[in-house]
Amino acid sequence: MYLLGFDIGSSSVKVSLVNGENGDCVATSFYPKTEMPITAHRAGWAEQEPQLWWQNLKCALAEVLKESQVDPEAIGSIGISYQMHGLVMVDNKQEVIRPSIIWCDSRAASIGDQAFEALGAERCLANLLNSPGNFTASKLKWVKDNEPELFGKIYKIMLPGDYIAMKLTGEIQTTVSGLSEGIMWNFKENSVAGMLFETYGFPSEIIPEIVPTFAVQGKLDRKVAAELGLSPETKVSYRAGDQPNNALSLNVLNPGEIAATAGTSGVVYGVSDEIRYDPQSRVNTFTHVNHSPENPRLGVLLCINGTGILNAWMKRMTGENLDYEEMNRLAATIPVGSKGLTILPFGNGAERVLNNRNIGSVFNGINFNIHQKGHLLRAAQEGIVFSFKYGMDIMQNTGIQASVIRAGKANMFLSPVFRDTLAGITGATIELYNTDGSVGAARGAGIGSGYYASPKEAFASLTKLETVEPDESKAEEYQEAYENWKQVLKQVI
Repeated sequence: MYLLGFDIGSSSVKVSLVNGENGDCVATSFYPKTEMPITAHRAGWAEQEPQLWWQNLKCALAEVLKESQVDPEAIGSIGISYQMHGLVMVDNKQEVIRPSIIWCDSRAASIGDQAFEALGAERCLANLLNSPGNFTASKLKWVKDNEPELFGKIYKIMLPGDYIAMKLTGEIQTTVSGLSEGIMWNFKENSVAGMLFETYGFPSEIIPEIVPTFAVQGKLDRKVAAELGLSPETKVSYRAGDQPNNALSLNVLNPGEIAATAGTSGVVYGVSDEIRYDPQSRVNTFTHVNHSPENPRLGVLLCINGTGILNAWMKRMTGENLDYEEMNRLAATIPVGSKGLTILPFGNGAERVLNNRNIGSVFNGINFNIHQKGHLLRAAQEGIVFSFKYGMDIMQNTGIQASVIRAGKANMFLSPVFRDTLAGITGATIELYNTDGSVGAARGAGIGSGYYASPKEAFASLTKLETVEPDESKAEEYQEAYENWKQVLKQVI
């Protein structure tokens, strides 16, 4: 049997087809070939049309089916990974009411802060494990306050992956994992977060039916199946936010295991069996894909908004048609610390790790007589790594200690400077694997449909490509550069 994985990102939609028997990815594609547009009507805003995700999914899927030439009847199930924290609102005809307010939109940060104060920090954290912050529930409150006519049309709200599942099956559903990432789940009561809904003035009826993360959640609508070129017997059997799904992709399911990504944004995600939280909610705790009240599995998430997006910005600003491989080569010619040049990579909106401050990106210590293009490129990569380290120091207080970090060999992890610096400053071994979010979602579909008897069986074919050990001879240099970076950050905040 073959398994399909859909990864609904904010830059593109990726589709992969996996041979369930041997775990091989037989075809993969993404669409669009340039980045999807994000609309920002004001500074700090970020919106996308959900229909755009659907159209790009269809284009990528068509390429996968054409390349693979697999009989659609042999495709048994579909898994969905999606950009977290987005808000999708539909009416009773399943029509989208307004563009989605996506993960990096920071307009609702002050709303979440006010709710945190109104509910009381202790009560809020004990029940929700997080401040309402700038998450999905707070975004919905913004709509209620600023677009009351649109709010009045709401039948159900969803996360981006729930929207894609609705388009596939016609069923409006969500998961506990999805609700927790929107700060709409009460861990103490094991129910929808009524305390926050009451504070925000939401009716609980706007929450869809709750289904398990791993389960047969529906079959393809017949008309949709015909449109996509798939069998109507194909099941949707898994959905999860992109970071829990990335952890699943790397077989990170047990306490003490850590996954990382460094795409448009960067994430360190550790698994714990303890219900703990950061008192300032600078890192966040959600249910992991294999969580249950009887067997807790919590994902502690550090998010840095300006990761690959900073690297891409540097690529555009260098004034030459450098590719990323050449940028990495130039960065590697520069010594640790970039000769005193420091970059804070916080130029993509408010950062939770900075208590939702929006300080922008900062370039500090530029010397026109010393610094060249390579110094800028290395300082950008070091700045991203040091922001990871800053957040990981906070994560330690929630019980997450990094000794091994697993990641897909992609995006920033293709850069030797990035991986060596991350290993060097954290002291962790980095393991790189042959996987990504869409392949992980396909494996998740195999687990949810029962094709695989266990995650161990699903990940038997996962291959480690490379191991990066910390270079102890450079430990003092990395630490000195990190301390310099922290001093610049301290001056700014």
